[in-house]
Amino acid sequence: MSQRFKEIDFIGVFLWVFRAVIIVLVIYGTVAKLFLGVGNTYTVETWIDFFVSGLSQGSLYALIALGYTMVYGILFMINFAHGEFFMSGAITSTVLVATYLSASGFMDSQPVISLLVITAVAITTSISVALLTERIAYRPLRRAPRLVPLITAIGASFFWQYFFRGLFGSALIPFPVPEALQGRWTILGLEFLRTRVVVMATTIVALVSLYLFIQRTKTGKAIRAVAEDKDVAALMGINVDRTVSITFAIGAAMAGVAGVLWGLVFRQVHFYMGFVPGIKAFTAAVFGGIGSIPGAALGGLLLGVIEAVGPPLFLEGLGIAGAHQLKDVIAFTMLVLVLIFRPQGLIGEKLAEKKA
Repeated sequence: MSQRFKEIDFIGVFLWVFRAVIIVLVIYGTVAKLFLGVGNTYTVETWIDFFVSGLSQGSLYALIALGYTMVYGILFMINFAHGEFFMSGAITSTVLVATYLSASGFMDSQPVISLLVITAVAITTSISVALLTERIAYRPLRRAPRLVPLITAIGASFFWQYFFRGLFGSALIPFPVPEALQGRWTILGLEFLRTRVVVMATTIVALVSLYLFIQRTKTGKAIRAVAEDKDVAALMGINVDRTVSITFAIGAAMAGVAGVLWGLVFRQVHFYMGFVPGIKAFTAAVFGGIGSIPGAALGGLLLGVIEAVGPPLFLEGLGIAGAHQLKDVIAFTMLVLVLIFRPQGLIGEKLAEKKA
């Protein structure tokens, strides 16, 4: 009897109990909300608005998460400075370009050209910061133990935060939105915020373009080869350092686009804006399967939807006060559940022994 007691995997039992409790709570809260009328009452249009808002927010997470997943896929390191690549493009393009275009009236008269110019400045800034970080901080440590570049990435994150704080100040900076994107569009009889529609459309174009670039171009094939085995790729004539730099640049470009879209949605930028979205995007990358581009996109979208729909659905159904303030709790709880059931993420592949 004592021998059987010793053979019990108490950690495994605890994890199964934890899974069961969370699943029961989610089901109970959802049933109580939808069928028993617990908490506030929402119309169908409101639920759709929650869902669309979640897709929009998830689109931003997906764009930022691409940088995490691409760098991890090629170097097997977590680039915690990536949130600052996102911030640098947003704050620089706002201060140097967007503010002046708005003050001159050009943004309202030519919104498309203005947004393209702002996005180009954001992308250029994000890429420049990413390439400097990769060349100065990461490349000399490529053969170092994995913990060393991780700590370096955290240090680089703090450096860029306070660099841009010193450059542009610590105050919140308004991001001007052209009149053409203010208000709502009516689509299929439903009204949607114009900025959120633009965010989702831009994200779709960016994700499809990136996927085609990685799959169809010579550079994309080189990135996939280096991700598979750097030494063999070098023997085949691929410039590994150049390929790694291109990977950082592509991820930073996506972060730059996300920075402009974030400004359009939330209408303000600041030097600390990269921290929370960066953590959320990293969560999304792990959620979908870090190292997988489709996984990062899926993880970002699901994370955004869970954050938007979860609080009014199962938290209010459980009678929890201030449910909308607990969206982060839902997001990270769902992440824990995914990692318990499927540690490699939703569509990620199990890592080979040498990569684990």
